[in-house]
Order: sequence, then C-alpha cells, then structure tokens
Amino acid sequence: MRFSARGHEVSVVDNFARRRWHQNNGTDSLTPIRSLDERIDAWREVSGHELRSFVGGIEDGDFLEQVVVDTKPQAIIHYGEQPSAPYSMANREQAVETQYTNVIGNLNLLFAMRDHVPGAHLVKLGTMGEYGTPNIDIEEGYIEIEHKGRKDTLPFPKLPGSLYHCSKVHDSTNIHFACRIWGLRATDLNQGVVYGIETEETAQDERLATRFDYDEVFGTVLNRFCVQAVIGRPLTVYGTGGQTRGFLNVRDTINCVELAVGSPADAGEFRVYNQFTEQFNVAQLAELVKEAAGHLDYEVGIENIENPRVEMEEHYYNATHTKLLDLGLDPSMLGEELVESMLHEIERNKDRVIAAAIEPKTRWKPAPTAEVAS
Repeated sequence: MRFSARGHEVSVVDNFARRRWHQNNGTDSLTPIRSLDERIDAWREVSGHELRSFVGGIEDGDFLEQVVVDTKPQAIIHYGEQPSAPYSMANREQAVETQYTNVIGNLNLLFAMRDHVPGAHLVKLGTMGEYGTPNIDIEEGYIEIEHKGRKDTLPFPKLPGSLYHCSKVHDSTNIHFACRIWGLRATDLNQGVVYGIETEETAQDERLATRFDYDEVFGTVLNRFCVQAVIGRPLTVYGTGGQTRGFLNVRDTINCVELAVGSPADAGEFRVYNQFTEQFNVAQLAELVKEAAGHLDYEVGIENIENPRVEMEEHYYNATHTKLLDLGLDPSMLGEELVESMLHEIERNKDRVIAAAIEPKTRWKPAPTAEVAS
C-alpha cells in the first residue's frame, strides 16, 4: 500500500500460509483481517490505486518464475516466509516446513531474478536474531578481522537461536552468494522486534488492518504484555527478563523498506541494514507496560516464569544501527503514550483474545523420556 500510494505499480504474491498456520495452532490476529480480495477492493476505494495479486506459494519455482516474467519488477520486497521461532521448534514437521518454505522459496526467487530481472533490487526481510547474543558489539552485516597478520572484511559471525533463525542465516548466505557470483543486488533488513498496530495506510480504513499477534507462537513480547494487561493476566517474563533485543514501531518498518528501495544497492552488492531503533530488555518492557496500564486503571502484575527457550537471560548486547538513520529514517520512540494507545486498541478488540493461546507451550528442549530397558 505504501508503494502503491506513491504511484508505483505493485503486485502482491501470497499463498495465505500465515492464515493456515494460525488456524492449525488455534490462534488468530487480535485485529480482524479481511481476505486479500476485500483488502485490495478497500484500498482501491480509499486511494484510487490498484494492486495486482498472484495466489501461489514461492516454494513452487515454476509459479514464482512466471510471476517474475509477468511483472518484470524493478524492486522485490520479500516478506514471504515462516516468521516464528517457536513454530520452528515445536516438532520435526514444522522445523522442516520452516526451512523448506524459507530457504527453498528464497532460492527460487534468486534464480528467477538471475534469469529474468538481474537488475532488480531485492529487499529481503532478515532478522537481528541471526546474530544471536555475542559478547562483542554487533556490526551491520560485516566485520573487519585481523588474523595472523592479515586483514579482511567478512560477514559478521552468526549464532541463531532457533531453527527459524537458522533458515534466515541460510537465506542471507544464499543471497550474498547470488550477489557475488551472479551480480545481483540486494539489501538484507535485519529487523528487530516489531510493535504497534497501524501504519499510515492501514489507519485509513478498518478493512485494511494489519496483523496484531500476541500468542506464544507468532506474537511478539510487547504485544503479549499489552494483551495480558488488558485481560487481567500477569505479564509473563521468561526467566530473569534480562534478554535484550532491538525494537521498532511497525510504522518504522515501512519507512525502512521505503528508504531501502529508494536507494538501491549496486550490482553485485549485498547490503545489510540492522533495522531497529531502540534496545530494551524484557524486564524493562514489562515495567513500561505496567506503568502505562496503571494510568488507565488496569491492575497489572509481573510474573517471572520458567524460560521455555534455550537462551542467555543476562548478556552483553550492543548492536550498530546507523545505516538507515543515514538514509533519513526519523524513528518513532517507544514510550508510555504509545503503549497506552495500544492498550486502547486492544480493549476495543478484547472479545477476540484467545487467552489459552498466550502461555508458552513450545519448549526448545524436549521432555526427557524414560530409558528403554535393554
């Protein structure tokens, strides 16, 4: 919608997997999501602009190649992947599905670009989770290394914390390869944790609403805390709450994509931008939500629970994020006023909350099994 509003010709490719995954997991977006056709019709009514749609999976290389042939894109924004760490860690089937959907779909796209639109600019949704939590500052994609008297600039080491994050590392490796060997151009947006409910475009009509996920599989931590506050549940902090990550407003995610597309990479260049605006740990977010909720007369408690994940709960974390700022990003900062607006919107949709889907069920380590007698 952002690019369509700017007068660009835009096509959407979707196979509705996210909707199916939610249905299979007994979860749903807090905000009602209309069908793709209804949203396209609503956008036409609101903006006067058209969006073209192609329904199919990017794992189908022939389908995706035909889309690229038909549209001849100048820029490709790739968000079409399984986005959940817990989903990938639940069982073997979902781990395989995650890696196949993400890695194979991305490879299909790279080949279609190589063969039909080698000059197009790929803007790919990566994740800050590719880096993990190293005990050194995290750079934007690359690090200069001196080893045994020699120097080189190499991809920053990756320490993914789930099989989903592993798939994103594989994607980055494959895109980097395609740029080095085939001369493609790409920007990897290593995105932090997103919060917020609406963008400039979705705010124009309720039929254009975007997702607001709060469940243990697809939800993000701030969204979960805000929903728990509204429904009278304690804010569940995994472990000590010292896990530190980068965060950004959903409005800034769109601004970052627009900035990346507007200033494309050179042929053969693989750029990496760390896409976040602020760093918080989980305990700080819980306190922020508790404070903001108190202004609206919600009684909110905080509960530290056993961490279902295998991750460091207290660690060093300092990630560089200057490249998008240099391109002109004017970030929105997280504060009590923004949290209060989220709480108001959640209250409006309170009857849609699926409370049973909030508490963590997915464990990174399987439960111990009884030893088989010899």
